[in-house]
Amino acid sequence: MRVLMTGGGTAGHINPALAIAEIIRSKDPNAKIEFVGIRKGKETDLVPREGYPLHFVHSMGIKRSLSPSNVKALWMALTSPYAKETVSILRAFRPDLVIGTGGYACWPIMAAAVRMGIPTALHESNALPGLAVRRLQRKVDRVWVNFESTKERLHPKARTVRVGNPLRQDFGRLSREEARAKLGISTDRLFVLSFGGSLGAEPVNRAVLQMMRDFSSKHPSVLHLHAAGKRDYEASLSAYREMGLEGNPSCQLVDYIYDMPVQMAAADLIIARAGAMTLSELAGMNKASILIPSPTVADNHQYINAKTLADAGAASLVEESTLPEGRLTEEAKRLLSSLDSMREMGGRISVFADLDPAELIWREICELTQKNKMKK
Repeated sequence: MRVLMTGGGTAGHINPALAIAEIIRSKDPNAKIEFVGIRKGKETDLVPREGYPLHFVHSMGIKRSLSPSNVKALWMALTSPYAKETVSILRAFRPDLVIGTGGYACWPIMAAAVRMGIPTALHESNALPGLAVRRLQRKVDRVWVNFESTKERLHPKARTVRVGNPLRQDFGRLSREEARAKLGISTDRLFVLSFGGSLGAEPVNRAVLQMMRDFSSKHPSVLHLHAAGKRDYEASLSAYREMGLEGNPSCQLVDYIYDMPVQMAAADLIIARAGAMTLSELAGMNKASILIPSPTVADNHQYINAKTLADAGAASLVEESTLPEGRLTEEAKRLLSSLDSMREMGGRISVFADLDPAELIWREICELTQKNKMKK
């Protein structure tokens, strides 16, 4: 089996692709899997770490405001599926199936594969489908979705199947105690894990640093680890030092968390954006969380995701507009003062976990690749 994975720019698009690649590799150890992305995306870091070959195409995101860069992005969107570097990847690799996980990075290869008659599937992890998925929905062989409601937002003729969100195999593998033993964290210490995204989220970073200054640093029983993101790390590190947090045993600042399954397993409270993959990970690991939806994503889908959980008592929702008022610190203090509340929240979010997305996705992959073999 030869499968080409494409999607990237941010970890939110790359991690589902890596999870699907893990499913294929576990079911068929002889499968040949390669990735396609863009040179400035997070995939240049994450994909090689997992040992997969990575190819590059040219693609740019289209801004949701008037911008001169949109002219270049639109021109690239029109021409990139026909570009020599795009077509040559497909001709050289000869995939049985091309799988895209959204984002502008997946557009060139997916559009080219459709034109060349290669079986294709798209996975959409968010409730509201992105631009690449909307443009390709009627052309690809399958659209795999995480939310049942996503089907209503796609064309009736799109071949849509709900499979849930595939998680990396390491998520849920370790218990809280096992993860803490691996990380050297005492079992009776409160561990707060926070992050705003693979590239960073400046409002979240600022609010988390304020929380570290006003709360975490003053409580020896708390350990607080924050990932500021590659883009914003230097600015955050400067603020971290100015606040006198460097060297404080309760506060740690890093640019990116590479062992997220272990850190999540060890955590008591997680502070994060409300992307679909993060929510699936939280649900799969029964974790209490404070969600800060990004207000800049298309159609405000992160707020919809977070509100659904908050209404069910499965997470706490803090809007970005309230961060300057210290709302994050207040909510974290409230939850950390009541272990019972966090346990109840973790129990409630577990009902949002998918049953077995790995098996559903593998079944779909087998069906699509079998059809391709019959064509040949």
